[in-house]
Amino acid sequence: MAGLATTLGSGAMTNSIAEVVDADVVFIIGSNPTEAHPVIGAQIRQARDRGARLIVVDPRDIDLAQEAEIHLRLNPGTNVALLNGLMNIIITEGILAKDYVENRTEGFNELWEIVKEYTPEKTAAICGVDAEDLKAAARLYATADKAPIFYCLGVTEHSSGTTGVMSVANLALLCGKVGKYACGVNPLRGQNNVQGACDMGCLPTDFSGYQKVANPEARAKFEKAWGVSLSANPGLTSTEAMIAAGEGKVRCLYVFGENPMVSDPNLGHVEHALKKCDLLIVQDIFLSETAQLADVVLPATSYAEKEGTFTNSERRVQRVRTAVAGPGESRDDWAIFSEIMHRLGYDNTFTSAKEVLDEIAAVTPSYGGFSFERLEKEQPQWPCPTAEHPGTPILHVGKFSRGERALFKPSHYQPSAEQPDEEYPLILSTGRILYHYHTITMTGKSEGINELAGRSYVEISPLDAAKQGIVDGGRVKIASRRAEIEVDARVTDRVPVGVLYMPFHWAEGAANWLTSSALDPIAKTPEYKVSAVRVKRA
Repeated sequence: MAGLATTLGSGAMTNSIAEVVDADVVFIIGSNPTEAHPVIGAQIRQARDRGARLIVVDPRDIDLAQEAEIHLRLNPGTNVALLNGLMNIIITEGILAKDYVENRTEGFNELWEIVKEYTPEKTAAICGVDAEDLKAAARLYATADKAPIFYCLGVTEHSSGTTGVMSVANLALLCGKVGKYACGVNPLRGQNNVQGACDMGCLPTDFSGYQKVANPEARAKFEKAWGVSLSANPGLTSTEAMIAAGEGKVRCLYVFGENPMVSDPNLGHVEHALKKCDLLIVQDIFLSETAQLADVVLPATSYAEKEGTFTNSERRVQRVRTAVAGPGESRDDWAIFSEIMHRLGYDNTFTSAKEVLDEIAAVTPSYGGFSFERLEKEQPQWPCPTAEHPGTPILHVGKFSRGERALFKPSHYQPSAEQPDEEYPLILSTGRILYHYHTITMTGKSEGINELAGRSYVEISPLDAAKQGIVDGGRVKIASRRAEIEVDARVTDRVPVGVLYMPFHWAEGAANWLTSSALDPIAKTPEYKVSAVRVKRA
């Protein structure tokens, strides 16, 4: 979000999902959509079946890589160098969108000053890819009429994640592919309402609709709406709050619909921080690993048991309706928050989720046109400022959210914070699999799914396995500078030599006991994709 907001003015997916089926070229970097986003993955396959050509940038041999025209199997953590190399080729060969760059962007000279150093040969050496494949990918993407870029956590979960996102935007702008049908820069959100949560102000710098807490006008509007005095100071991100809790600077944590005891990096530190809190409150639908450490657990209702809205990756606002009654003493999330606010001395007047959306529309310009009544008939995409507005399928048409021109924001490649050495010679990267959802709070309760994927495992290349006498299906111990775990081994060519891959879903043998606490300096996102480890037969 920070990267796209800087370059384009909005941190959201620029285009609609369905447009991909009309694409000529689909550029996928740091994303495994057939497993992590299978509906979009299926639509990318539909595009391929209709003649689209795929470019896949990923260290692993993911499913779509096997169907791609070009697979750039780069070294983990080298995204920025690779994207700079592609832009070097496009500018050097004169296949950039010259009129678009001249009339709709600023900062091109600064971009060239940096990317001119990333010749195909230098980029190939940094990234471990073939220089001719790099040239072919640059030409294929730059010359295509309709070519969306899809990216996910393989770009963002690095200590250079924000610069990686800005580099993706730079590439799309250089080729004139923002504000056009079946093009754009399209981050895939990992869960069903991540976009909606961000839209609602679940960022320490923002009120709803990305209205900044530091902006006196925005603050005055919310003070009037809520009848309270509000701070101009931004809060902490979730990763910063966990660090502060570990240091005793934050004494109470309220964890809502999150399971950091499986999903956060460096779980030893997370466990220490949660136990150090004077008060840990967890609001969730099941007794997760984090909830088991809580002083107070507030039982919430699931998606099927409540009214409300979700906003998906393409900014589409959709109604959620009660299908079954919530069990026991569970309550809708808004009702729990309202009751806590009441007991803390603030009396709001909400009696339904409908009224919550009405307030959202009143104070959030991009959501101004949404109401339960409208969403019964249609599901527009924001920005949708009025009840008459049709919604916005494509962002940045004609002008950008930041103004008339988008901004090139180039960066030099910086190696990942933790590098392999003699003691920890391998790189561990983490991710998701098709069968499980995040920390398996829900999917782990399905007997059928657990028969298919019931245990933690690590993928290791045949060469690395042979060095340690590791066999497929055997048990291995993996150690980092933070912890050691024991899991099953899967010996496979899907990962390159020197790289291990682990899904992070399971609490037993959790990958995040091993991962680094290194953070992106801007977004504070953890570097889940590169940690130095060693492996041996158990």
